[in-house]
Amino acid sequence: MNLTRERLKIDFEITSKKIIEFIKNYVNGARSNGVVLGISGGIDSALTTKLSVEALGADSVLGLLLPENKSDPKDMEDAENLAKSLEINYETINITPMINSFNNMCSHFDPENKLVAGNLRPRIRMQILYYHANLLNRLVIGTGNKAELYVGYFTKYGDGGVDFEPIGDLYKTQVWELARYLEIPKAIIEKPPSAGLWIGQTDEGELGIQYRVLDLILYGYLELKMSEKEITNELKLSLDEVQRIINIVKRTEHKRKMPPIFKLG
Repeated sequence: MNLTRERLKIDFEITSKKIIEFIKNYVNGARSNGVVLGISGGIDSALTTKLSVEALGADSVLGLLLPENKSDPKDMEDAENLAKSLEINYETINITPMINSFNNMCSHFDPENKLVAGNLRPRIRMQILYYHANLLNRLVIGTGNKAELYVGYFTKYGDGGVDFEPIGDLYKTQVWELARYLEIPKAIIEKPPSAGLWIGQTDEGELGIQYRVLDLILYGYLELKMSEKEITNELKLSLDEVQRIINIVKRTEHKRKMPPIFKLG
């Protein structure tokens, strides 16, 4: 099958034009005044912001920087610099008071539980994004890429709760390449990807695999319909590692679907 990085090559000009047209058509079709998105200082939100500006114009893009007290200041600096360079309107809202309020309201609040506390943050951020979107008659634009969507590496009703996903069919390595083509700042492109769920957290560390390998496993499974053994042989990986990723894809399918509805028949 020749499962190599060449499989993931895209035409940057054509791809960017198609995504820009998709954003423009979706927003216009919804009779919306523009989009709202969270700008984290990471590569996915940076690329989505750039494409949104190209599609709609800077005045129709509102960026929200939503740090907490434990957020990396460098991320917020990169996010603010991006917003300024693209000349969009942006606001910074510290979500720490909302996180702390859970400690007062919920008897089961456990700040030491990294997973649960980590999921709380994107859900709070999504509330703020939708408040602004409703207020301004705008849509919340998602920043998820294909690799993360298919391994469920997003929070249900958090960063997964959006109106549309313009880069959702791009693998992570394709996001990096398209970002270079569109001249996203080098400081953003070269930093280790992180969801900022807790101090020192990195995406590849939490996933337990490098994106360049993950993308090829997913491409083989989703696009080429290869078996686990075929992918294993092509990429010279252990069968256990390939099976682990494919099992995650199957296990997180519920995150990519609307909630099931019981039918009376």
